[in-house]
Amino acid sequence: MKARDRLGLGLAGSLGPILFRGFYSTLKFDIQGQDHQALWEAGEPVVFITWHGRLLPLLYLYRGHGLVMLVSQHRDGEYLTRLGQRLGYDAVRGSSTHGGYPALRELVRKVRKGSSLAITPDGPQGPRERLKPGALQVARITGASVIPVLAGADRAWWVEGWDRFLIPKPFSHVRVAIGEPQTIPRDCSVGQLEAQAVAIESQLGNLKSQVDG
Repeated sequence: MKARDRLGLGLAGSLGPILFRGFYSTLKFDIQGQDHQALWEAGEPVVFITWHGRLLPLLYLYRGHGLVMLVSQHRDGEYLTRLGQRLGYDAVRGSSTHGGYPALRELVRKVRKGSSLAITPDGPQGPRERLKPGALQVARITGASVIPVLAGADRAWWVEGWDRFLIPKPFSHVRVAIGEPQTIPRDCSVGQLEAQAVAIESQLGNLKSQVDG
């Protein structure tokens, strides 16, 4: 690892969380559908799903609850891992393209020990806002409910890229919409899993209309 990268990672792990908390503490959150996460609030493990480009405000909102993030093995994923750990998250490294099976096995183990997950099923490279069926495998194997959640802001910067990344501006109003929990049958076929993915993707689209409207 280059010295520049080591320095960047060190800053992400030390100054990053301080700046992140300070910046996002100015935001006002309006949460819709909070009753849909009653299972999680009662201590049941669930799988939260959101789009990669809408991650940052949720990273702040759900801090300190021990959620396990699935983070890519790309260098940029190391920054997110270090920041997340300082905010009270755990992390499993891997994706659908790199480290997929070991990551799946570790996520299943975490859920069976009682942890809830946070997954961005269109990461790490897109296509944007398309739910890959493989992202539902943990829920299928463990029986944990899938809860879609999405955030939007009335004032924000948008970082152009494959995911069109949302960064709420200071003192902005963040709207969060939480969808109804979905259960993935353990014995569902490949076709049925794909249909479940389409249905949850559609649900995320409806939540997007709520937070961006």
